[in-house]
Amino acid sequence: MRRPVSFLAERYAQSLYRAAFAVCRSPQDAEDVVQETLLSYFRSDKQFETDEHIRAWLIRVAVNKAKNATVCFWRRNRRSLEDYIDALTFEDAADRDLLDAVLRLPERYRIVIHLFYYEDYSIRELAGLLNLSEGAVKSRLSRGRQQLRRTLTEEWDDEEP
Repeated sequence: MRRPVSFLAERYAQSLYRAAFAVCRSPQDAEDVVQETLLSYFRSDKQFETDEHIRAWLIRVAVNKAKNATVCFWRRNRRSLEDYIDALTFEDAADRDLLDAVLRLPERYRIVIHLFYYEDYSIRELAGLLNLSEGAVKSRLSRGRQQLRRTLTEEWDDEEP
């Protein structure tokens, strides 16, 4: 099964962008990753069983390309994460605190938390996407949640008079 790239771009671009942004934390890099991912699909001759199989393949490619983008030389010499967060708009301060805390997580936790909560992947699906065991995914989710809880609790405790 093959779908036109225009169909996939319309249907999955936002999901690919969010997954890439969770890894590389750069709007520009995330946009590039989406384009490169769709180009990889276009160039491949791979046949897929279902639309869900296509989506999983696209997410896996996007995550890998985003990881590659984070290690290039010029990427390491850019503006800080705070500059990007300041450029985003939030409905309330809690949303900003949560995004800041999620983006500060180590990559291994940030990716699984993003894909689980924002992309609605199950633990089994995440295990397949990330080439991990289900136990490893559960462990990373648990540890990521613990770090988020600790970070947010510390921030809220510091704000109290």
